[in-house]
Amino acid sequence: MEEQILGITKLVNWLLGKPALALLAALHIHPDNPEYPIPTHIAMELLVFALSIVFFLWLKARLSVDNPGATQQCMETLLHNNMSLGVSDLLENNVGHGWEKYLPMIGSIGLFVLFCNLISLAPGLASPTAEASVPLGCAIVVFVYYNRSGIQHHGPWHYSLTFIKMPIEIISHAARLLSLTVRLWVNMMVSEMLYVIFLGLSVALFIFAGHANSFGYVLAPVPLLAPVLFIVLHIFVAFVQAFVFTILPVIYLSGAVGEAH
Repeated sequence: MEEQILGITKLVNWLLGKPALALLAALHIHPDNPEYPIPTHIAMELLVFALSIVFFLWLKARLSVDNPGATQQCMETLLHNNMSLGVSDLLENNVGHGWEKYLPMIGSIGLFVLFCNLISLAPGLASPTAEASVPLGCAIVVFVYYNRSGIQHHGPWHYSLTFIKMPIEIISHAARLLSLTVRLWVNMMVSEMLYVIFLGLSVALFIFAGHANSFGYVLAPVPLLAPVLFIVLHIFVAFVQAFVFTILPVIYLSGAVGEAH
């Protein structure tokens, strides 16, 4: 079955396809589809990145201490809230002294995952986190970052002592890559799949009932209400998975820079 090419994928390849092909050729990599060397999930990541730049530049110009707007308040809630579930709250409560220097990286990872999860709500777009390689890439960034932070905080020798004394820790840390990747990938893939499947089923039910008898008109709202329920579910899953992909790196970071390491 031929893969459906999204419009954004075609646009990105029209803009960047030739340089991408040249780069892949230099690396002796053969794309699966030479006509569209930049796959959909990469195109969606680029779109998320571009939209994020535009959004934060727009938000920065409207920041106000005395009269914060609704958007500013929503973004501040992601950093700090009364439930202590914001990024800065998690870092302060788990990492402790010096947590501020880790906020830009951890916050950026969490927001990137959240935006990638939510972008499929727009018609014609897809969540790049539903493709395994994207959560894996984010997990690798987290893995490198918290280990690098631990080395900088304790020094290479002191940080490596834990792995020397307890080799099982090597397996434990490597398993974190798999855990972060699979949890995000599977949940987002299933969430999108459920939405598409039940949308198709609800439309098919309406068409069948409409041909069968006049009762089909009673079922007219079904194709409209069913997608709304799964859109709400998708939003819920998107936020939960972004939160998980924020709190786990915070916990890993806390263990890496903690004095008990």
